[in-house]
Amino acid sequence: MGEQQRDGQKVRGERGALPEEARAWEELVATARRTVTDGLVVGTSGNVSARVGDTVLVTPSGVPYDRLAPDDITGVDLDGRQVLGTLVPTSELPMHLAVYRSTGARAVVHTHAVHATAVSTLVPELPTIHYMTAALGGPVRVARYATYGTDELAQNMLRALADRTACLLQNHGTMAHGTSLSQAYDRTAQLEWMCRLWLTASSVPGMSPNLLSLAQVEEVGEKLRGYGQQR
Repeated sequence: MGEQQRDGQKVRGERGALPEEARAWEELVATARRTVTDGLVVGTSGNVSARVGDTVLVTPSGVPYDRLAPDDITGVDLDGRQVLGTLVPTSELPMHLAVYRSTGARAVVHTHAVHATAVSTLVPELPTIHYMTAALGGPVRVARYATYGTDELAQNMLRALADRTACLLQNHGTMAHGTSLSQAYDRTAQLEWMCRLWLTASSVPGMSPNLLSLAQVEEVGEKLRGYGQQR
């Protein structure tokens, strides 16, 4: 294994990737690239992670997603100790680990999506502009601002995520988790769409958008539990 410097100390993964970790890394990289293609991030902003057993695979810091290769696999344990790879993990690792320690999530997507970030600067909670609010667990809260990469931000995020699968980060972006990378990504995209919808409706002069009541959102939540193909 190669090694590098981080905070004055050598860092290296302790072992090679297991087959299931290699497969998860491939899907993680594809998801990260999709966030760029779909305009949810610019450059190397945002990050993606997936949990395989007690290992968290995560995008590395400062590396463009289109340059990531199978050998760039980066993984840490739930305490943040690097066990796979030689690239330094994302600076937002505290947020990702906080989600995995506190929920049953298997994947996390963090972006700097434009409309969602704009909404995070305006309100403490995304107004209930659409019934798909229920798909995220209820009205989407805004986590209080804190410097990126800090434990303070991770704790603010956890409070906003209580009983939710997504939140906004004030003056920063979005955070969403799920049981798979596709689900976490879909929730991220849904949140960005709802933010864009609310901003668009709110921009009409002299008009205010109709909002759904909490009871209406909860009713949809009940219907969504049986939505789709049941197996």
